[in-house]
Amino acid sequence: MTGANFIAEHVKPIGSSGIRRVFELGATMENPINLSIGQPDFPVPQNIKDAMIQAIRDDHNGYTVTRGMPALRDRISEQLKEEFDWSPDVFVTSGLSGGLLLALMACINPGGEVIFPDPYFVSYTHLVKLVGGVPKPVSLYDDFQLNPDRIEAAITDKTKMIMLCSPGNPTGIVFRDDDVKAVAELARKHDLLIVSDEIYNMLSYDGPPPSAVQHAPERTLLLRGFSKSYAMTGLRLGYAAGPTTLISEMAKLQQYTFVCAPQPVQYGGLAALDTDMSAEVEIYRKKRDLVCSELEGAFEFCKPSGGFYVFPKAPAQYANATEFIEQAISQNVLIIPGEVFSERDTHFRISYAASDDHIRQGCQILKGLAG
Repeated sequence: MTGANFIAEHVKPIGSSGIRRVFELGATMENPINLSIGQPDFPVPQNIKDAMIQAIRDDHNGYTVTRGMPALRDRISEQLKEEFDWSPDVFVTSGLSGGLLLALMACINPGGEVIFPDPYFVSYTHLVKLVGGVPKPVSLYDDFQLNPDRIEAAITDKTKMIMLCSPGNPTGIVFRDDDVKAVAELARKHDLLIVSDEIYNMLSYDGPPPSAVQHAPERTLLLRGFSKSYAMTGLRLGYAAGPTTLISEMAKLQQYTFVCAPQPVQYGGLAALDTDMSAEVEIYRKKRDLVCSELEGAFEFCKPSGGFYVFPKAPAQYANATEFIEQAISQNVLIIPGEVFSERDTHFRISYAASDDHIRQGCQILKGLAG
């Protein structure tokens, strides 16, 4: 018996993540030049580790209330008040991805449409489909900047939500404030919710990234996390902030799914919010400049302003980006094909969350393949 009859029809079309496939491939290779995974290459700061270890030793290992430790929620609220002069309802999630799933579960009826820019984070299309919604990717090629006119053209009477991610994955692009404002106005005009995925908000190198919160706070759900800024990727901690009615429904759903974020990690999050990461941000600014200088003249790309990715176009002599990636992997360089993040297979993602030596070596090999 294969068990195939047990599997729900809406799950069968979902393939395994292309990112995870490359990650798992890297584990089987000997000393690959890994420019694939979106994971900081610096360790969790010691004070954050100490806070989590002490929490475990103090037996803070059980459930917390569903919404998260009051002390952590209060600290998040203080930060949002200082940053935006905004006092939303807040609760703690099991990573930003956990918050994203809960938001879609709470808001999307079967057939409800969700608009988001293309390229997009790999989970968006699958999570929308998983809750019975219809993903509506809107192309941002070739400059990857938010295009309010294209967004408006995609809106129908079935549209319920616009998802934005800035700084972006896989492009590293930070949207222009005027464009974010225009999309916020569209959300008001058409009575839509904006979900603002800001997992990379601290990793911004050319000024602070604009947020929909600044333009439509009453209809924005802000999702942030600790994974990328504090190297806490495997610890699964994030938060959601927004209108009370929505946050209450998401928290209700958390009771029956994630239950709560891990309590020791919440103590780590509390320490993280008082941790200065400016030195690490400066290191990544220099890595951004390094990878751009290495690629310049050999590839077409838009210089990223945040995150730790660049999204070059595959050389014209290849049939598509996947063919180019196959050649790169044969030369021991791991990168991600753009079709993982897009309706197109024309670009590829490089993660510069790697050593400077690996960045230089990998870029040299890629340039050699480009001819």
